[in-house]
Parts: sequence; C-alpha cells; structure tokens
Amino acid sequence: QVQLVESGGGLVQAGGSLRLSCAASGRTFNYNGMAWFRQAPGKEREFVASITWRGGTYYADSVKGRLTISRDNAKSSVFLQMNSLKPDDTAVYYCAVGRTEVVDATSVITYWGKGTLVTVSS
Repeated sequence: QVQLVESGGGLVQAGGSLRLSCAASGRTFNYNGMAWFRQAPGKEREFVASITWRGGTYYADSVKGRLTISRDNAKSSVFLQMNSLKPDDTAVYYCAVGRTEVVDATSVITYWGKGTLVTVSS
C-alpha cells in the first residue's frame, strides 16, 4: 500500500522560513514526477511546484524565487524549502506523485498525502 507522509508544517511569521518533507512508502517511483500542491480555506487545490526524476523543476509563478523543491530518489522523498513566506502562502500543503514525469496539474496525480498545515501570520 502506497503512503505519502508529510511533515514540517507549522506557524511562522511573515518573512520566515519552513521546510516541508514528504516520505513515500510502499513502492519506488522511478520516472514519476513528485509535486507539492496547496489548498487555502475556501479555495481550490492549486499547483505549487514539481520535480522530475532527473531533477527538472517547475514552479507556480506566485512562488518562484521563494520556494525550492528537491527530491531524494534513493529515499523516495520530496522536500519544499519555503523562504520569505507571506500570509497568502497559508494553506494545507499536499505531497503528490504523478503518473507522468512532469506534473503540473491535479489531473495527473496518482497518489496524495494527507497534507500538512502551514500558517503564515502577518
């Protein structure tokens, strides 16, 4: 059974930093893209960042230059370093694995984590 478990969320002041981690178990994800999505209260789930097996990265315009995605293929893990956080970044952040190498939409997601809450205070 595949499981994705996120950690690292919490409360931080605007301008601060957090590092999210996601560990996958149950199988390896060779050639699958891994990604982070987020969902703020009252809003739809949106793409944040993704990374291919070979390390190619993609970002939503709203997070470029502030958030950095990385992965450890040997450990089936993906990370999200979040710097210069803003109140608008407040959301539940979800780890995801896609059925394609490039992930940029919920339609290609095969597995979801349960999410970790990030709250940025002003």
